[in-house]
Amino acid sequence: MIDPMVVDLSRWQFAATALYHFLFVPLTLGLSFMLAAMETVYVTTGRTIYRDMAQFWGKLFLINFALGVATGLTMEFQFGTNWAFYSSFVGDIFGAPLAIEGLMAFFMESTFVGLMVFGWSRLSKAQHLSVTYLVALGSNLSAVWILVANGFMQDPQGAMFNPATMRMELASFADLIFSHDAQSKFVHTSIAGFVTAAIFVCGVSAYYMLRGRHLAIAKRSFRMAALFGVLSSAGVITLGDALGFVGAHAHPSKLVAMEGIWHTEKPPVGFNLIAIPNEAEMRNDYALRIPYLTSLLVTRSLDEPVPSAEELVERAQGRIRSGIQAVTALKALQSEPDDAEARARFEAHQDDLGYGFLVGLYAQDQDPALATETDILLAARDAIPNMAMVFWSFRVMVAAGLLMLTFFILAVIFTLRNDVEHHRGFLRFSLLMIPVPFIACEAGWLVAEIGRQPWTVYEILPTWMSVSTHSVTHLVFSLTGFVLLYSTFIAIEMYLMVKFIRQGPTDHDRTPAITATAK
Repeated sequence: MIDPMVVDLSRWQFAATALYHFLFVPLTLGLSFMLAAMETVYVTTGRTIYRDMAQFWGKLFLINFALGVATGLTMEFQFGTNWAFYSSFVGDIFGAPLAIEGLMAFFMESTFVGLMVFGWSRLSKAQHLSVTYLVALGSNLSAVWILVANGFMQDPQGAMFNPATMRMELASFADLIFSHDAQSKFVHTSIAGFVTAAIFVCGVSAYYMLRGRHLAIAKRSFRMAALFGVLSSAGVITLGDALGFVGAHAHPSKLVAMEGIWHTEKPPVGFNLIAIPNEAEMRNDYALRIPYLTSLLVTRSLDEPVPSAEELVERAQGRIRSGIQAVTALKALQSEPDDAEARARFEAHQDDLGYGFLVGLYAQDQDPALATETDILLAARDAIPNMAMVFWSFRVMVAAGLLMLTFFILAVIFTLRNDVEHHRGFLRFSLLMIPVPFIACEAGWLVAEIGRQPWTVYEILPTWMSVSTHSVTHLVFSLTGFVLLYSTFIAIEMYLMVKFIRQGPTDHDRTPAITATAK
Protein backbone atom coordinates (compact mmCIF):
# COMPACT_ATOMS: atom_id res chain seq x y z
CA MET A 1 0.00 0.00 0.00
CA ILE A 2 1.41 3.38 -1.02
CA ASP A 3 0.88 6.27 1.40
CA PRO A 4 -0.36 9.39 -0.48
CA MET A 5 1.79 11.50 1.87
CA VAL A 6 4.89 9.70 0.57
CA VAL A 7 3.82 10.59 -2.98
CA ASP A 8 3.31 14.26 -2.06
CA LEU A 9 6.63 14.55 -0.22
CA SER A 10 8.50 12.84 -3.05
CA ARG A 11 6.95 15.30 -5.49
CA TRP A 12 7.81 18.24 -3.25
CA GLN A 13 11.42 17.12 -2.96
CA PHE A 14 11.88 16.71 -6.69
CA ALA A 15 10.10 20.01 -7.36
CA ALA A 16 12.29 21.85 -4.85
CA THR A 17 15.56 20.50 -6.26
CA ALA A 18 14.43 21.01 -9.87
CA LEU A 19 13.29 24.60 -9.28
CA TYR A 20 16.56 25.42 -7.51
CA HIS A 21 18.59 23.79 -10.29
CA PHE A 22 16.64 25.54 -13.02
CA LEU A 23 17.74 28.90 -11.63
CA PHE A 24 21.24 28.11 -12.93
CA VAL A 25 20.52 26.31 -16.20
CA PRO A 26 19.08 29.11 -18.42
CA LEU A 27 21.93 31.51 -17.65
CA THR A 28 24.47 28.82 -18.49
CA LEU A 29 22.79 28.03 -21.82
CA GLY A 30 22.58 31.64 -22.95
CA LEU A 31 25.75 33.13 -21.50
CA SER A 32 27.91 30.45 -23.15
CA PHE A 33 26.88 31.63 -26.62
CA MET A 34 27.22 35.29 -25.64
CA LEU A 35 30.81 34.57 -24.59
CA ALA A 36 31.40 32.93 -27.96
CA ALA A 37 29.96 35.99 -29.74
CA MET A 38 32.18 38.40 -27.77
CA GLU A 39 35.29 36.33 -28.40
CA THR A 40 34.43 36.06 -32.09
CA VAL A 41 34.51 39.86 -32.35
CA TYR A 42 37.86 39.86 -30.53
CA VAL A 43 39.39 37.25 -32.86
CA THR A 44 38.09 38.86 -36.05
CA THR A 45 38.92 42.49 -35.13
CA GLY A 46 41.84 42.11 -32.70
CA ARG A 47 40.30 44.69 -30.33
CA THR A 48 41.35 43.65 -26.85
CA ILE A 49 38.32 45.19 -25.19
CA TYR A 50 36.22 42.30 -26.49
CA ARG A 51 38.69 39.81 -25.04
CA ASP A 52 38.36 41.52 -21.67
CA MET A 53 34.57 41.42 -22.04
CA ALA A 54 34.68 37.68 -22.70
CA GLN A 55 37.01 37.12 -19.74
CA PHE A 56 34.86 39.14 -17.34
CA TRP A 57 31.53 37.57 -18.30
CA GLY A 58 33.36 34.23 -18.39
CA LYS A 59 34.05 34.53 -14.65
CA LEU A 60 30.36 34.96 -13.94
CA PHE A 61 29.56 32.10 -16.31
CA LEU A 62 31.99 29.81 -14.46
CA ILE A 63 30.40 30.57 -11.07
CA ASN A 64 26.96 29.82 -12.42
CA PHE A 65 28.15 26.72 -14.28
CA ALA A 66 29.85 25.20 -11.23
CA LEU A 67 26.83 25.63 -8.99
CA GLY A 68 24.52 24.40 -11.76
CA VAL A 69 26.52 21.17 -11.95
CA ALA A 70 26.45 20.81 -8.15
CA THR A 71 22.67 21.20 -7.99
CA GLY A 72 22.06 18.99 -11.01
CA LEU A 73 23.95 15.94 -9.74
CA THR A 74 21.47 15.05 -7.02
CA MET A 75 18.47 15.40 -9.33
CA GLU A 76 19.44 12.40 -11.43
CA PHE A 77 20.14 10.27 -8.34
CA GLN A 78 16.63 11.01 -7.07
CA PHE A 79 15.15 8.84 -9.80
CA GLY A 80 16.74 5.85 -8.11
CA THR A 81 16.20 6.93 -4.51
CA ASN A 82 12.68 8.42 -4.50
CA TRP A 83 11.19 7.09 -7.74
CA ALA A 84 12.32 3.48 -7.78
CA PHE A 85 9.26 1.99 -9.50
CA TYR A 86 9.40 4.68 -12.18
CA SER A 87 13.10 3.92 -12.76
CA SER A 88 12.37 0.21 -13.04
CA PHE A 89 9.32 0.69 -15.26
CA VAL A 90 10.83 3.04 -17.86
CA GLY A 91 14.57 2.71 -17.16
CA ASP A 92 15.24 1.12 -20.56
CA ILE A 93 14.04 4.32 -22.25
CA PHE A 94 14.76 7.01 -19.70
CA GLY A 95 18.27 5.80 -18.90
CA ALA A 96 19.64 6.20 -22.43
CA PRO A 97 19.28 10.00 -22.79
CA LEU A 98 20.38 10.53 -19.17
CA ALA A 99 23.54 8.49 -19.79
CA ILE A 100 24.35 10.46 -22.93
CA GLU A 101 23.67 13.72 -21.06
CA GLY A 102 26.12 12.63 -18.36
CA LEU A 103 28.80 12.02 -20.98
CA MET A 104 28.08 15.39 -22.60
CA ALA A 105 28.00 17.35 -19.35
CA PHE A 106 30.80 15.73 -17.37
CA PHE A 107 33.23 14.81 -20.11
CA MET A 108 32.84 17.10 -23.12
CA GLU A 109 31.40 20.18 -21.47
CA SER A 110 33.48 20.14 -18.27
CA THR A 111 36.72 19.39 -20.13
CA PHE A 112 36.28 22.30 -22.51
CA VAL A 113 35.24 24.63 -19.66
CA GLY A 114 38.67 23.98 -18.12
CA LEU A 115 40.40 24.76 -21.41
CA MET A 116 38.31 27.91 -21.84
CA VAL A 117 39.18 29.22 -18.36
CA PHE A 118 42.87 28.34 -18.27
CA GLY A 119 43.72 28.39 -21.97
CA TRP A 120 43.83 32.12 -22.73
CA SER A 121 47.66 32.24 -22.63
CA ARG A 122 48.21 28.64 -23.74
CA LEU A 123 46.08 28.41 -26.87
CA SER A 124 46.06 30.44 -30.05
CA LYS A 125 43.15 32.83 -30.65
CA ALA A 126 41.49 30.44 -33.06
CA GLN A 127 42.00 27.44 -30.76
CA HIS A 128 40.54 29.25 -27.75
CA LEU A 129 37.58 30.49 -29.78
CA SER A 130 36.92 26.91 -30.91
CA VAL A 131 37.00 25.76 -27.29
CA THR A 132 34.52 28.48 -26.29
CA TYR A 133 32.13 27.41 -29.04
CA LEU A 134 32.49 23.79 -27.92
CA VAL A 135 31.57 24.83 -24.37
CA ALA A 136 28.47 26.57 -25.70
CA LEU A 137 27.61 23.62 -27.93
CA GLY A 138 28.20 21.13 -25.11
CA SER A 139 26.02 23.08 -22.69
CA ASN A 140 23.13 23.16 -25.11
CA LEU A 141 23.56 19.56 -26.29
CA SER A 142 23.49 18.52 -22.65
CA ALA A 143 20.09 20.20 -22.40
CA VAL A 144 18.89 18.29 -25.48
CA TRP A 145 19.16 14.93 -23.73
CA ILE A 146 17.50 16.12 -20.54
CA LEU A 147 14.60 17.44 -22.60
CA VAL A 148 14.43 14.25 -24.67
CA ALA A 149 13.96 12.36 -21.38
CA ASN A 150 11.39 14.89 -20.21
CA GLY A 151 9.71 14.84 -23.60
CA PHE A 152 9.18 11.09 -23.23
CA MET A 153 7.39 11.73 -19.93
CA GLN A 154 5.18 14.34 -21.61
CA ASP A 155 4.51 12.46 -24.85
CA PRO A 156 5.88 8.89 -24.74
CA GLN A 157 7.18 7.95 -28.17
CA GLY A 158 9.46 5.15 -29.31
CA ALA A 159 8.54 2.67 -26.56
CA MET A 160 6.23 -0.27 -25.96
CA PHE A 161 5.01 -2.14 -22.87
CA ASN A 162 6.11 -5.77 -22.44
CA PRO A 163 3.61 -7.68 -20.29
CA ALA A 164 6.15 -10.46 -19.68
CA THR A 165 8.66 -8.13 -17.98
CA MET A 166 6.16 -5.54 -16.70
CA ARG A 167 8.38 -2.80 -18.15
CA MET A 168 8.40 -0.27 -20.95
CA GLU A 169 11.02 -1.15 -23.56
CA LEU A 170 12.70 1.01 -26.18
CA ALA A 171 11.30 0.34 -29.64
CA SER A 172 12.75 3.24 -31.67
CA PHE A 173 15.58 5.48 -30.50
CA ALA A 174 14.89 7.85 -33.40
CA ASP A 175 11.25 8.29 -32.37
CA LEU A 176 12.38 8.96 -28.81
CA ILE A 177 14.85 11.66 -29.85
CA PHE A 178 12.78 13.32 -32.55
CA SER A 179 9.43 13.47 -30.79
CA HIS A 180 7.71 16.78 -31.46
CA ASP A 181 7.44 17.58 -27.75
CA ALA A 182 11.14 16.98 -27.03
CA GLN A 183 12.43 19.01 -29.98
CA SER A 184 9.98 21.89 -29.54
CA LYS A 185 10.75 22.05 -25.83
CA PHE A 186 14.51 22.01 -26.41
CA VAL A 187 14.43 24.96 -28.79
CA HIS A 188 12.05 26.88 -26.54
CA THR A 189 14.18 26.22 -23.44
CA SER A 190 17.49 27.06 -25.11
CA ILE A 191 16.23 30.34 -26.50
CA ALA A 192 14.73 31.16 -23.09
CA GLY A 193 18.29 30.76 -21.82
CA PHE A 194 19.51 33.28 -24.40
CA VAL A 195 16.89 35.75 -23.16
CA THR A 196 17.94 35.15 -19.55
CA ALA A 197 21.60 35.79 -20.34
CA ALA A 198 20.78 38.92 -22.34
CA ILE A 199 18.72 40.40 -19.49
CA PHE A 200 21.49 39.53 -17.01
CA VAL A 201 24.20 41.21 -19.11
CA CYS A 202 22.02 44.28 -19.72
CA GLY A 203 21.25 44.60 -16.02
CA VAL A 204 24.86 44.32 -14.86
CA SER A 205 26.01 46.68 -17.62
CA ALA A 206 23.33 49.16 -16.53
CA TYR A 207 24.71 48.95 -12.98
CA TYR A 208 28.13 50.06 -14.25
CA MET A 209 26.69 52.86 -16.36
CA LEU A 210 24.69 54.19 -13.42
CA ARG A 211 27.92 54.43 -11.44
CA GLY A 212 30.07 55.71 -14.27
CA ARG A 213 32.40 52.71 -14.10
CA HIS A 214 33.80 50.49 -16.85
CA LEU A 215 31.80 52.42 -19.44
CA ALA A 216 33.66 51.06 -22.47
CA ILE A 217 32.86 47.46 -21.58
CA ALA A 218 29.42 48.25 -20.15
CA LYS A 219 28.13 50.03 -23.26
CA ARG A 220 29.44 47.38 -25.64
CA SER A 221 28.11 44.56 -23.49
CA PHE A 222 24.72 46.26 -23.22
CA ARG A 223 24.52 46.69 -26.99
CA MET A 224 25.44 43.09 -27.77
CA ALA A 225 23.01 41.79 -25.13
CA ALA A 226 20.18 44.03 -26.36
CA LEU A 227 20.55 42.84 -29.95
CA PHE A 228 20.94 39.26 -28.77
CA GLY A 229 17.91 39.61 -26.54
CA VAL A 230 15.46 41.23 -28.96
CA LEU A 231 15.92 38.40 -31.44
CA SER A 232 15.79 35.74 -28.72
CA SER A 233 12.70 37.11 -26.99
CA ALA A 234 10.81 37.27 -30.30
CA GLY A 235 11.93 33.71 -30.98
CA VAL A 236 10.97 32.36 -27.56
CA ILE A 237 7.44 33.80 -27.89
CA THR A 238 7.01 32.41 -31.41
CA LEU A 239 8.38 28.99 -30.49
CA GLY A 240 6.38 28.97 -27.28
CA ASP A 241 3.25 29.32 -29.38
CA ALA A 242 4.46 26.43 -31.56
CA LEU A 243 5.11 24.31 -28.45
CA GLY A 244 1.60 25.10 -27.22
CA PHE A 245 0.19 24.04 -30.59
CA VAL A 246 2.08 20.74 -30.42
CA GLY A 247 1.04 20.20 -26.80
CA ALA A 248 -2.59 20.91 -27.58
CA HIS A 249 -2.75 17.80 -29.72
CA ALA A 250 -0.45 15.54 -27.68
CA HIS A 251 -1.55 16.61 -24.21
CA PRO A 252 -5.07 18.11 -24.21
CA SER A 253 -5.48 17.98 -20.41
CA LYS A 254 -2.58 20.42 -20.02
CA LEU A 255 -4.14 22.63 -22.68
CA VAL A 256 -7.49 22.92 -20.90
CA ALA A 257 -5.68 23.78 -17.66
CA MET A 258 -3.58 26.46 -19.38
CA GLU A 259 -6.65 27.98 -20.99
CA GLY A 260 -9.11 27.46 -18.11
CA ILE A 261 -11.67 25.65 -20.29
CA TRP A 262 -14.07 23.67 -18.11
CA HIS A 263 -17.04 23.12 -20.43
CA THR A 264 -17.38 22.31 -24.11
CA GLU A 265 -18.09 25.41 -26.19
CA LYS A 266 -19.18 25.87 -29.74
CA PRO A 267 -16.25 27.31 -31.76
CA PRO A 268 -14.82 29.83 -31.98
CA VAL A 269 -13.67 29.71 -28.36
CA GLY A 270 -12.56 32.83 -26.52
CA PHE A 271 -9.34 33.20 -24.53
CA ASN A 272 -9.54 33.58 -20.74
CA LEU A 273 -7.20 36.48 -20.14
CA ILE A 274 -7.97 36.39 -16.41
CA ALA A 275 -9.98 33.73 -14.59
CA ILE A 276 -10.59 32.33 -11.11
CA PRO A 277 -10.84 28.54 -11.55
CA ASN A 278 -13.10 26.68 -9.12
CA GLU A 279 -11.77 23.11 -8.94
CA ALA A 280 -14.58 21.74 -6.77
CA GLU A 281 -17.39 22.88 -9.06
CA MET A 282 -15.45 22.62 -12.34
CA ARG A 283 -16.13 26.16 -13.46
CA ASN A 284 -14.56 29.63 -13.43
CA ASP A 285 -15.97 31.94 -10.77
CA TYR A 286 -14.84 34.89 -12.90
CA ALA A 287 -13.38 35.22 -16.40
CA LEU A 288 -12.27 38.12 -18.61
CA ARG A 289 -12.25 36.83 -22.18
CA ILE A 290 -10.86 37.81 -25.56
CA PRO A 291 -13.24 36.46 -28.24
CA TYR A 292 -12.03 33.84 -30.76
CA LEU A 293 -8.39 33.87 -29.58
CA THR A 294 -8.16 30.35 -28.10
CA SER A 295 -9.48 28.80 -31.31
CA LEU A 296 -6.95 30.75 -33.36
CA LEU A 297 -4.04 29.78 -31.09
CA VAL A 298 -4.96 26.12 -30.60
CA THR A 299 -6.57 25.04 -33.88
CA ARG A 300 -5.50 27.85 -36.22
CA SER A 301 -9.15 28.05 -37.30
CA LEU A 302 -12.52 29.36 -36.16
CA ASP A 303 -14.60 26.24 -36.70
CA GLU A 304 -12.63 23.33 -35.19
CA PRO A 305 -13.61 22.20 -31.67
CA VAL A 306 -11.38 22.87 -28.66
CA PRO A 307 -11.24 20.22 -25.91
CA SER A 308 -12.67 20.94 -22.46
CA ALA A 309 -12.14 19.51 -18.97
CA GLU A 310 -15.72 18.23 -18.97
CA GLU A 311 -15.14 16.29 -22.18
CA LEU A 312 -11.79 14.89 -21.00
CA VAL A 313 -13.22 13.71 -17.67
CA GLU A 314 -15.99 11.86 -19.48
CA ARG A 315 -13.48 10.32 -21.87
CA ALA A 316 -11.25 9.32 -18.94
CA GLN A 317 -14.08 7.40 -17.28
CA GLY A 318 -14.46 5.22 -20.36
CA ARG A 319 -10.70 4.67 -20.56
CA ILE A 320 -10.54 3.77 -16.86
CA ARG A 321 -13.17 1.08 -17.32
CA SER A 322 -11.22 -0.27 -20.28
CA GLY A 323 -7.99 0.00 -18.30
CA ILE A 324 -9.43 -2.09 -15.46
CA GLN A 325 -9.94 -4.87 -18.00
CA ALA A 326 -6.30 -4.51 -19.07
CA VAL A 327 -5.04 -4.70 -15.45
CA THR A 328 -7.10 -7.80 -14.62
CA ALA A 329 -5.95 -9.48 -17.83
CA LEU A 330 -2.33 -8.57 -17.02
CA LYS A 331 -2.65 -10.17 -13.58
CA ALA A 332 -4.01 -13.31 -15.19
CA LEU A 333 -1.04 -13.40 -17.58
CA GLN A 334 1.37 -13.03 -14.68
CA SER A 335 -0.17 -16.16 -13.14
CA GLU A 336 -0.58 -18.07 -16.40
CA PRO A 337 1.49 -16.69 -19.34
CA ASP A 338 -0.13 -19.11 -21.81
CA ASP A 339 -3.69 -17.97 -21.05
CA ALA A 340 -4.91 -17.12 -24.58
CA GLU A 341 -8.15 -15.52 -23.40
CA ALA A 342 -6.31 -13.23 -20.98
CA ARG A 343 -3.77 -12.27 -23.65
CA ALA A 344 -6.50 -11.41 -26.14
CA ARG A 345 -8.32 -9.35 -23.52
CA PHE A 346 -5.10 -7.55 -22.57
CA GLU A 347 -4.26 -6.73 -26.20
CA ALA A 348 -7.76 -5.35 -26.71
CA HIS A 349 -7.44 -2.96 -23.76
CA GLN A 350 -3.68 -2.39 -23.40
CA ASP A 351 -3.80 1.19 -24.72
CA ASP A 352 -5.78 2.09 -21.59
CA LEU A 353 -3.58 0.20 -19.12
CA GLY A 354 -2.35 3.44 -17.54
CA TYR A 355 -5.90 4.50 -16.77
CA GLY A 356 -6.44 1.16 -15.05
CA PHE A 357 -3.42 1.90 -12.87
CA LEU A 358 -4.73 5.42 -12.23
CA VAL A 359 -7.92 4.30 -10.48
CA GLY A 360 -5.93 2.06 -8.14
CA LEU A 361 -5.20 5.05 -5.90
CA TYR A 362 -8.88 5.18 -4.91
CA ALA A 363 -9.85 1.51 -5.12
CA GLN A 364 -10.06 -0.78 -2.11
CA ASP A 365 -6.62 -2.25 -1.32
CA GLN A 366 -5.37 -0.15 -4.28
CA ASP A 367 -6.69 -2.94 -6.54
CA PRO A 368 -8.25 -1.54 -9.77
CA ALA A 369 -10.47 -4.61 -10.05
CA LEU A 370 -12.24 -3.49 -6.85
CA ALA A 371 -12.90 0.06 -8.08
CA THR A 372 -16.41 1.44 -7.69
CA GLU A 373 -18.15 4.00 -9.90
CA THR A 374 -17.25 6.65 -7.31
CA ASP A 375 -13.59 5.61 -7.51
CA ILE A 376 -13.73 5.84 -11.31
CA LEU A 377 -15.19 9.35 -11.18
CA LEU A 378 -12.55 10.53 -8.69
CA ALA A 379 -9.76 9.12 -10.84
CA ALA A 380 -11.28 10.67 -13.96
CA ARG A 381 -11.38 14.07 -12.24
CA ASP A 382 -7.68 13.60 -11.44
CA ALA A 383 -7.01 13.41 -15.19
CA ILE A 384 -7.28 17.21 -15.20
CA PRO A 385 -4.22 18.81 -13.52
CA ASN A 386 -4.47 21.57 -10.93
CA MET A 387 -6.24 24.18 -13.05
CA ALA A 388 -5.39 27.28 -10.99
CA MET A 389 -1.64 26.56 -10.75
CA VAL A 390 -1.22 25.76 -14.44
CA PHE A 391 -3.50 28.61 -15.55
CA TRP A 392 -1.70 31.31 -13.57
CA SER A 393 1.81 29.94 -14.09
CA PHE A 394 1.18 30.08 -17.83
CA ARG A 395 0.03 33.69 -17.62
CA VAL A 396 3.02 34.70 -15.51
CA MET A 397 5.30 33.17 -18.13
CA VAL A 398 3.55 34.88 -21.04
CA ALA A 399 3.36 38.26 -19.29
CA ALA A 400 7.06 38.07 -18.45
CA GLY A 401 7.86 37.20 -22.06
CA LEU A 402 5.96 40.19 -23.42
CA LEU A 403 7.56 42.46 -20.83
CA MET A 404 11.04 41.28 -21.83
CA LEU A 405 10.31 41.80 -25.53
CA THR A 406 9.20 45.37 -24.79
CA PHE A 407 12.32 45.94 -22.70
CA PHE A 408 14.63 44.72 -25.45
CA ILE A 409 12.95 46.85 -28.11
CA LEU A 410 13.56 49.94 -25.98
CA ALA A 411 17.09 48.76 -25.15
CA VAL A 412 17.95 48.37 -28.85
CA ILE A 413 16.53 51.81 -29.68
CA PHE A 414 18.52 53.52 -26.90
CA THR A 415 21.76 51.67 -27.54
CA LEU A 416 21.67 52.21 -31.32
CA ARG A 417 21.13 55.92 -30.67
CA ASN A 418 24.27 55.65 -28.49
CA ASP A 419 22.66 57.48 -25.56
CA VAL A 420 21.55 54.62 -23.31
CA GLU A 421 23.77 55.85 -20.45
CA HIS A 422 21.73 59.09 -20.33
CA HIS A 423 18.42 57.26 -19.73
CA ARG A 424 19.01 56.67 -16.03
CA GLY A 425 15.43 55.67 -15.33
CA PHE A 426 15.67 52.98 -17.99
CA LEU A 427 19.01 51.80 -16.56
CA ARG A 428 17.42 51.42 -13.13
CA PHE A 429 14.58 49.52 -14.76
CA SER A 430 17.20 47.27 -16.39
CA LEU A 431 18.45 46.29 -12.95
CA LEU A 432 14.91 45.44 -11.85
CA MET A 433 14.49 43.25 -14.95
CA ILE A 434 17.22 40.78 -13.90
CA PRO A 435 14.85 38.47 -11.93
CA VAL A 436 12.12 38.50 -14.62
CA PRO A 437 13.52 35.79 -16.96
CA PHE A 438 14.23 33.52 -13.99
CA ILE A 439 10.61 33.93 -12.86
CA ALA A 440 9.43 33.17 -16.40
CA CYS A 441 11.58 30.03 -16.61
CA GLU A 442 10.35 28.76 -13.25
CA ALA A 443 6.74 29.44 -14.26
CA GLY A 444 7.30 27.56 -17.52
CA TRP A 445 8.65 24.58 -15.61
CA LEU A 446 5.54 24.59 -13.42
CA VAL A 447 3.29 24.64 -16.49
CA ALA A 448 5.14 21.67 -18.01
CA GLU A 449 5.38 19.52 -14.90
CA ILE A 450 2.14 20.27 -13.03
CA GLY A 451 0.33 20.19 -16.35
CA ARG A 452 1.45 16.56 -16.84
CA GLN A 453 -0.20 15.39 -13.62
CA PRO A 454 -1.51 12.91 -12.56
CA TRP A 455 1.03 11.10 -14.73
CA THR A 456 4.75 10.51 -14.44
CA VAL A 457 4.65 9.17 -17.99
CA TYR A 458 1.59 10.62 -19.70
CA GLU A 459 -1.30 8.13 -19.88
CA ILE A 460 1.03 5.22 -19.07
CA LEU A 461 2.33 5.46 -15.50
CA PRO A 462 0.49 7.42 -12.78
CA THR A 463 2.55 9.47 -10.35
CA TRP A 464 1.13 7.68 -7.30
CA MET A 465 2.60 4.36 -8.48
CA SER A 466 6.04 5.73 -9.33
CA VAL A 467 7.48 6.38 -5.88
CA SER A 468 9.86 4.38 -3.70
CA THR A 469 8.65 2.75 -0.49
CA HIS A 470 10.14 5.30 1.93
CA SER A 471 8.64 6.38 5.21
CA VAL A 472 7.17 9.83 5.72
CA THR A 473 9.86 10.57 8.33
CA HIS A 474 12.62 9.73 5.87
CA LEU A 475 11.19 12.05 3.23
CA VAL A 476 10.62 14.94 5.65
CA PHE A 477 14.25 14.64 6.75
CA SER A 478 15.64 14.45 3.19
CA LEU A 479 13.40 17.26 1.92
CA THR A 480 14.54 19.53 4.75
CA GLY A 481 18.17 18.65 4.06
CA PHE A 482 17.87 19.37 0.34
CA VAL A 483 16.14 22.71 0.90
CA LEU A 484 18.86 23.79 3.34
CA LEU A 485 21.66 22.57 1.07
CA TYR A 486 20.27 24.20 -2.06
CA SER A 487 19.53 27.43 -0.20
CA THR A 488 23.21 27.43 0.74
CA PHE A 489 24.14 27.00 -2.91
CA ILE A 490 21.94 29.95 -3.85
CA ALA A 491 23.56 32.07 -1.12
CA ILE A 492 27.03 31.11 -2.40
CA GLU A 493 26.02 31.98 -5.96
CA MET A 494 24.66 35.38 -4.93
CA TYR A 495 27.72 36.17 -2.82
CA LEU A 496 30.20 35.27 -5.55
CA MET A 497 28.23 36.99 -8.30
CA VAL A 498 27.90 40.22 -6.30
CA LYS A 499 31.57 40.08 -5.31
CA PHE A 500 32.85 39.78 -8.87
CA ILE A 501 30.32 42.24 -10.29
CA ARG A 502 31.41 44.85 -7.75
CA GLN A 503 35.04 44.08 -8.55
CA GLY A 504 34.27 44.55 -12.23
CA PRO A 505 36.30 43.90 -15.38
CA THR A 506 39.59 45.48 -16.38
CA ASP A 507 38.97 49.23 -16.40
CA HIS A 508 39.74 50.57 -19.86
CA ASP A 509 38.57 54.03 -18.90
CA ARG A 510 41.71 54.66 -16.83
CA THR A 511 44.16 53.92 -19.65
CA PRO A 512 43.87 56.54 -22.41
CA ALA A 513 45.93 54.59 -24.94
CA ILE A 514 43.83 51.46 -24.63
CA THR A 515 40.59 53.46 -24.62
CA ALA A 516 41.57 55.24 -27.80
CA THR A 517 42.47 51.98 -29.46
CA ALA A 518 39.20 50.38 -28.36
CA LYS A 519 37.19 53.25 -29.82
